[in-house]
Order: sequence, then C-alpha cells, then structure tokens
Amino acid sequence: MFDCPRLGPADLPTTDLADPRVHATYDLTDIWRHLRAEEPVYWQPETAGHPGFWVVTRYDDVASVYKNKDAFTSERGNVLDTLLAEGDSAAGKMLAVTDGPHHSALRTVLNKPFSPRALEVVVRSVRRSTWRLLEEAVERGECDFASDVAAHIPLAAICDLLGVPVSDRGHIIELTSSALSSTDGAPTTESTWTSRNGLLLYFSELAESRREKPYDDIVSLLVGQEVGGRPLSHEEIIFNCYSIIMGGHETTRLAMIGGLQALVEHPGQWQALKSGEVSTATAVDEVLRWTTPALHGGRTATQDTFLGDEFIEEGDVVTVWNVSANHDERVFADPERFDLARTPNKHLAFAQGPHFCIGAHLARQEISAVLEALRAMVRTPVVTGPPQRVFSSFLSGLATLPVALEREPGHRLGSGPSEG
Repeated sequence: MFDCPRLGPADLPTTDLADPRVHATYDLTDIWRHLRAEEPVYWQPETAGHPGFWVVTRYDDVASVYKNKDAFTSERGNVLDTLLAEGDSAAGKMLAVTDGPHHSALRTVLNKPFSPRALEVVVRSVRRSTWRLLEEAVERGECDFASDVAAHIPLAAICDLLGVPVSDRGHIIELTSSALSSTDGAPTTESTWTSRNGLLLYFSELAESRREKPYDDIVSLLVGQEVGGRPLSHEEIIFNCYSIIMGGHETTRLAMIGGLQALVEHPGQWQALKSGEVSTATAVDEVLRWTTPALHGGRTATQDTFLGDEFIEEGDVVTVWNVSANHDERVFADPERFDLARTPNKHLAFAQGPHFCIGAHLARQEISAVLEALRAMVRTPVVTGPPQRVFSSFLSGLATLPVALEREPGHRLGSGPSEG
C-alpha cells in the first residue's frame, strides 16, 4: 500500500503545486477540500523557479474553463511544464494545443479512427491480449502489475492504430513511461526531454516510411490528409502521433494500476465486482474518477475575465485541477468513498468541452477488459510490497505495483474471454 503524509491548509503557503515531488510525496486531499471551500480560484505565488498561476478546484469552475473557448486558449500550452516555460512548440499543430477552426477540422479527421465502430476489431484484440497477459501473471502467482500487465494493454492498442511494428514496442514503452514523468523526483530531467525527443524522432521516421508505402493506420491517414485545403505538415503529423501515443497509453495505464490498488484497499468493492453486483461499465467510471490520472489541464486567458469572484487578467495562466473537481462534494456524494456502483458519475477524467478526450471510448474498453479479466481469474489480489509513485505535476499514479494474484478455483486457464 502507499501511505503518505497529508498536507493541510496550514501548509498551503509553502506548497508549490507545480512541483512534481509534492504530488508524489504527499496526500493533498485536505488542501483540495480547503481550496474548494474557501479559495476555489486560488493564486499560486511565483517562486524562484516559475511564475505564478491560477489554481481552479471546484467542478463547475473547472468545467466552465474547459468549455470557454472564447476567454481561454490551449495554444500556449495545456500543462504546467509548457505553460510556465516558453510555451508549447506544438501549438497550432497538435490537436491538444490547437483551437478554433483548425482544431475542429483536425479533430474531425482524428475522430474517425477512434469511433466505437472503427474500434471494434481493436477492442476484440484488447480483450484477448488482456486475458493472455493476466493469465500469465496468475500462472506465475506474483508480478509487478504495472510493468507486466498494465504497461502492455493500452500501448498495444494505440500501436496497432498507429501502425507501430511489434518489434519497436518495447522501445516505445520505455520512451512513453519517462516522457511525462520521472522516478527520481527531479522536476524535469534530462531523460524526460530525451524521451520526448526520441518519440518525435521515431514518428518522424515512421511518417517518412508511410509516405513511400502507406498502410491502413493513423500515420498513413495523417500523411495523406488535407485539413483546411492543404496537406498536413510533417511537424503536424509527428506532433499528433506523439499526442496520440502519450494520451492513449500513459493515462489509461495509470488508471488500470490505480484501479487494482483501490480494489485491494477496498475489499468490499472487490467482492461487489466479483459477484456481479456492479457492472464493469459502471465500475470503469468510478476507477477513472478515483484515480484521475491527469491531475490538471491548463489554459491561458486571452482576455480579461472573471472566474468566480476572481479577476483574471489577459495572459494569466489558469490551471484546472481534475483531481479536485472529481472529489467535489457539490457534485459527488461522499466523494472520498470508492464506490463502483456510483451513479451518476460525471467525472472530468477525460476533460470536457472542445478538448474532450478523443480516446475516451477506447480507454473505457481497455479498463473494462482488465476488470472483467480480474473478476474471472483472480480470487484475491494482494499487494506484496511498497509501490513506487510517478513524479509528475501532470500525471498521478503508480510506477510499480507488486501483487500476488491468487487464481480463482473455478477458472480454467486458457479458456479465453467471452466475445459477447
């Protein structure tokens, strides 16, 4: 289990929410609760390392910023790393940091391969690969669920969609795991930048190969695509491939790992899942709310405006904290209770508004496949050692989760998942 010291309101003046070490080391539940109640739009003071920024913590305010494309833009960055630096080099080129008509046109293109109908074959493959990975783990008895199971499921699906060869996927796992987080606590390590650049270089080379010989994959789709009456530039292609691999792998992987940890820590909920008392579809949304793998989103004010009672100046950096909004007492009854049967469950794990996650359906199906396989195969999961957290101001979750998976006596190994 992961147990960490809790910070409270008295610690707020010395707590830097841009510091990855804060999120990896401390439990901020009491700080988020205080901010929602007393300072829902809070100014994080500047430090020697970065300028100040707004911290938005209530659900309705967070949703409002996500949906307000007139007063806020993502084109100067959408996470603290870029917002507090010199902006995002992919601005206006990558879907996540593009607004306006170009964003709408690009989103229309990328929505097609992520539609439920287009993903039917991929989802069936996800179910089979999840079943196989978990059976192998159950046969061994013990595993690191993070690296042995969860790391492979979303990555395989996204790599299938992008056309990444199986032989390259081990390398891609290494790069994606360190591109947005670290394990050493440094705010932004050299290895982080090396991993990001490595991914961009990889997709640059893959895009060039698809120009010569296209396949039925997203890279080929982008290479041959016109948006706004012109072909996508090489930079636009590689930036969007980078965005897809990062958005489709890291957050879903962390939700899977955190979901299993939560089931171990809440045996009553594990039994509810095992017995069929709750559906996996309902359980998936609670796993997403509870884990909230993307801690925050970021915007820049494009005009003077008000947010709640606070005056926001044009150019101010505004961060919206999904991790707080998903525990807002005004929206979720007893929000600190992990409840797989929770309905309704309008969490913001996928954001909201124009930048709602295009991979939401696939992510739900992947997490559902994990829950179904765990329910069928595992009698009791047990954490066997201390997990290690990721260090990031954007991502939240575990880098490792050592577990023992006791096989369900009635499960026949090699039976395969239901295709229903």
